[in-house]
Amino acid sequence: MIRKAFVMTVLPDAHDEYQRRHDELWPEMASHLKRHGVSNYSIFLNPGTSQLFAYVELESEARWEALSETKICRRWWLYMKDIMRTEQDGKPLTDDLQQVFHLA
Repeated sequence: MIRKAFVMTVLPDAHDEYQRRHDELWPEMASHLKRHGVSNYSIFLNPGTSQLFAYVELESEARWEALSETKICRRWWLYMKDIMRTEQDGKPLTDDLQQVFHLA
């Protein structure tokens, strides 16, 4: 199992909308994530900076990367594009974080 953390940014006036959309995560998106080996996926918001901190556990980096090529993932990105900082193709702009400590 691989632990991965990264940060993203939601627009300052879209915090509630970001929460609502994730509260209503499409069931097919949730099952697609799981089928690609994703578990324990959490996203936290720092309201003062609009920064999102994401933590996810993966079976493999290759399966995680393959997820981004699927139609459902691309559709989710387009759905979220209006409330987040994104790349041209709609993919959220992310900065991977380096693990410096873990207590099991």
